[in-house]
Amino acid sequence: MDPTGDLLLETPADGGLTTGAVARLLGVAPTTLRSWDRRYGIGPAAREDGRHRRWTGADIAALRNMCALTSAGLPPAEAARTVLAGTARAGTSSTGPSRAEELGAGASGAAAAPRPAHASRASGPLPVGRARQECRGLARAAVRLDAPALDELLTAVLDRYGLPAAWDEVMMPVLHAVGRKWETAGERYIEVEHLLSWHVSGALRGVAAGRAPAPGVGAALLACAPGETHTLALEALAATLTQQGLPVRMFGAAVPAGALEDAVRRTGPAAVVLWAQSRRTASPALVARLDAIEWGVRGARRRPVVCVAGPGWAGRQPPGARHLSGLADAVGALGTL
Repeated sequence: MDPTGDLLLETPADGGLTTGAVARLLGVAPTTLRSWDRRYGIGPAAREDGRHRRWTGADIAALRNMCALTSAGLPPAEAARTVLAGTARAGTSSTGPSRAEELGAGASGAAAAPRPAHASRASGPLPVGRARQECRGLARAAVRLDAPALDELLTAVLDRYGLPAAWDEVMMPVLHAVGRKWETAGERYIEVEHLLSWHVSGALRGVAAGRAPAPGVGAALLACAPGETHTLALEALAATLTQQGLPVRMFGAAVPAGALEDAVRRTGPAAVVLWAQSRRTASPALVARLDAIEWGVRGARRRPVVCVAGPGWAGRQPPGARHLSGLADAVGALGTL
């Protein structure tokens, strides 16, 4: 017999579990449970001393339904309404598939997530492959041009997984899927890509700083190469560094070479990250010029560590530059400078 299952069905002897204990049982961050309680009313029926949450067996069963529905791609607000209305079914029952299973299988009709009256003409599923369930929910919302659902789902995955995992395992796979669909469908999916990119960018900018940067810590200067307009990966890096209390100067898309060199001289960063999405925009000559910039008093001059990132640098790492292979690698490398 599964002791976890028993715990979820019975009220603990001491009158309820703490939020931390429930979070460990369900594999959900405590901040997510508090957010569901505060925003949607999916919380404990009673509180110890009127303040501290104490979760009973019935409360935990509701959370299991909430987890199943959001993992299947339902926006948190709608999942909460379903749970509170008593219509959610967790797992498989003798009468048929659960609500979560129907959603995960892409069921239509009454069992499917509601669609806005004016859905995008770019209908059809996005090729997300064997990705997290949240990817399918985010992809469906993007194709429907459902802006409120996009915001809810992005907030939920950031709360649940944290920024690096949310970017690597949910946001980036869906963005890539939109790009692949656009390549094969012409301009039919450009509105889907633009809307999704806008909301992902907004979610990244909304990530709060974890702490103020320590005095004396050198900033990381982030910029796209001249002519390069793809900024979302740099925005994810900027948000993660900010969350970890590391100073950032984010310059964004298509920074002219002269302006970037001037910014390095003026700010004296510890590192410069130069992003290139394509080989056309990856400029080894610019890397060499950035690497040669010096500042400071004579005899104690400093130079930035120049890092290159993005698929445009694949197979052509410039001399003296450090190649960042992904978000985790970039955060680790810049955190040591």
